[in-house]
Formats: sequence, structure tokens, C-alpha cells
Amino acid sequence: MKIVNKYFLGLLVISLILMSCSQNKGKKVDGNKTDESLYLHSDTSKYLHEIISETGDMFSKVGHHGPAIENEWVAYRFFFNKSTSIDVYSKVKPGLELKKYKWYPNVEQQKNGSGADMYRVGQTVGLGGVQLWDGKLVPPEPVKVRIAKTGKGKDSSWMEMISKGIPYNGDTVDIVVKVTVYSDRRDAVVEARELNGKKIRFATGINYHPGNKVIMRNDRIIVWGVHPEDVAANPVDLGAAIIFNHDDFVKRVDDGKQILLISKPTDKLKTHITSASVIEKNINTLDKFIKYVEGLKY
Repeated sequence: MKIVNKYFLGLLVISLILMSCSQNKGKKVDGNKTDESLYLHSDTSKYLHEIISETGDMFSKVGHHGPAIENEWVAYRFFFNKSTSIDVYSKVKPGLELKKYKWYPNVEQQKNGSGADMYRVGQTVGLGGVQLWDGKLVPPEPVKVRIAKTGKGKDSSWMEMISKGIPYNGDTVDIVVKVTVYSDRRDAVVEARELNGKKIRFATGINYHPGNKVIMRNDRIIVWGVHPEDVAANPVDLGAAIIFNHDDFVKRVDDGKQILLISKPTDKLKTHITSASVIEKNINTLDKFIKYVEGLKY
């Protein structure tokens, strides 16, 4: 009798497995815990993968003011104008929110657990934004054309801002800045490149506000504190960090609102950026954020 029961139990298990396979047949199983978003205010239901502008300024015409990407913990966006700054959207709990809230959840949604735009960029590069340097900061403006792109890979999402025809040191240069986020990895990778291989000096960095704590290491800079109220219902302490190869840069410049990293002449540059805030469950204090950032490898 026990042998018969085991036999029928085995048949039942096999039957359930086959039923499950049948139900999932044809369904795409997506393990990618990232997303990308690019759309025009004129049609919020239509998501795009490329927007081209000869003026270089689509700030007011594009949703969330430019292309945006996210992983489970943080979302980032490029400003589609001459700053091409990188901005941050902080989350309360892990999950994807770009398509649901389009970067701007209302007050009630924020009270019920959505994330919020608590990072204030102002007139800076934001977190890891890239401009040029010729003894002073040179934004990518004017341009012959500026192109915003987004895409999604097997376990990642990315956004690019391409600026062509930028006047620079008696010449013109074409640069692309790409930001990539990955599944199960909080930090994002920022890559800048001169498309024709010309050697230029890039400027990147991290901004801060009065009262923020700025912690500088040889190969990383950490900022922690409240950003001035903007669209967040309840601004709180948040952290931001940029991680880089010390040998890629020749100096740092503090202009009173951002720490700029000035590169050696090069045609390409890479950094990592990341963020966290007190509204999260795990990395929600300065000490925890420092420990997390110091554990990251370039």
C-alpha cells in the first residue's frame, strides 16, 4: 500500500510540474529589475527610445525633463538642456516606479509609500553629470544637435545624452554620456566619451547644499544631508556618492555648490554613482551609507 501511495504521489508531482510548464508556455519571464523611460508631454502614453533636438533644449517638452532609468533602489535622469545634469529620485522600498509615477508622485502617493524627487541639482552637474573644462566649466552648448536615447538589456537599463558640435578650445567636439543601471546592484555606471577620439578635459563631480556633510577620500566623495525643498512632500537626509579612478583626474575644484573633478586630457572617462536616504529600510544613516560606499569597487 505504501508503494502504491508513493507511485501515485510521484504521478501527482509530475502532473503539477507539467501543468505549471503548460501555463507558463509562451510567457516571457523577465528577471530584469531595471527600467527606462522617455516620452513627450504631448503623448504621455507613448514611450520612445530616441529624441533628437537641433536646439539642444527639450527640457520643458520631455517627460521628467529628459531620459530616465531606474534600478530597484534609485532612479536617475538627464536634464535635456545645456546642463545635461544627472538628477536622483529616492525610493522608500525596492521596486520599479518610473512608469507608475513618471518621477512626480503626488503628496498622497508619497504618504502611501512612493519615492520622491528629494535631490536638488540647481545650477550644477548634479550627481556625476559630465561637462567640459578649459580652465572653467564649459557646458555642452551651443550644439548642432542633441540626442537623448534609452534602452534595456538582459539585466540592465541605460540612457544616453549625445551632444554634437560643441565649441571647445578653437575646435568642435562631440560627446556622449551614458548612464547604466543593473539588476541587484545599487550603484550606476557613468561613461563619457568624445566620439571622434579627440583628447579633451572632462569635468564631473557631486553637488552639495549648506549643512550637508562632505566626506572626501582619495577615490570617492560622499555627501549626506537634506536638499532644499522642491517637489518632495517631506525632504529628509539623503546620501550621494561618486566613485572614481584617482589617476584619471588632475585636480578638484570646490565652487561653493559642488565638488568638481577635472580630468586629464582623454577621450573617455568612467565613474560610478550611487545614493540612499533615511526613508529606506537598510542604508538609512550616514554611517551605513559610508560603510556601503567604502565597500564598493571601482
